Amino acid sequence: MKIALLGYGRMGKMIEKIAISRNHEIIAKVDVNNSDDVAITKADVAIDFSIPSAAFNNIKHCLENNVPVISGTTGWLDKYNEAVSICNENKGAFIYASNFSLGVNVFFELNEYLAKMMKNLSQYKVSMEEIHHTQKQDAPSGTAITLAEGIIKNTENTGWKLEEAQENEIPITALREPEVPGTHSISYKSDVDTIDIKHTAHNREGFALGAVIAAEWIQRKTGVFSMKDVLNLG
Repeated sequence: MKIALLGYGRMGKMIEKIAISRNHEIIAKVDVNNSDDVAITKADVAIDFSIPSAAFNNIKHCLENNVPVISGTTGWLDKYNEAVSICNENKGAFIYASNFSLGVNVFFELNEYLAKMMKNLSQYKVSMEEIHHTQKQDAPSGTAITLAEGIIKNTENTGWKLEEAQENEIPITALREPEVPGTHSISYKSDVDTIDIKHTAHNREGFALGAVIAAEWIQRKTGVFSMKDVLNLG
């Protein structure tokens, strides 16, 4: 495949390394100091790990030029439905995921399964903690929000909130520490015991590999998909 990288920070460089190891070609590298709209339109797929303020325009440009796009940028989802409409109007192909790690996507499924089991056990109160590197711009993480939405869908909880939450809200603690790729923990606590599930990323390779696998999977497809489709989960 010919790949355009939209965002060439640490994740972009890791995706480049893994893509080349899987015999793909990087034909464009776009960041704040470099943009090549012509090269992007010649790509078989674009992989966007840019910044929240650039993500939507990147996605829009790709879809309007018949380039399938994989996006792992978080913090722009107020325009997600608009991106879906643009994809459908142009008969394009689009995958957004808050986290492309194969392990995290299994964790998403485990989270929902546990939430279903806990739904009628009102003595347990759920909470969440996420830890990321100090350069991460959004809080809570997109992964944490996806986990919270999975719990909300399957329990009586109606929302989430950073730190102190109201009744039926999931409290999320967001910590920023040097060189932490990403750790997410969910706890159900009662007066007598606690049930914990946790995912810890050891490095960024898992995120990058998942994004490249998604880019391989989306070839010759039309529509809006998720990592559940890519991995045939659920």
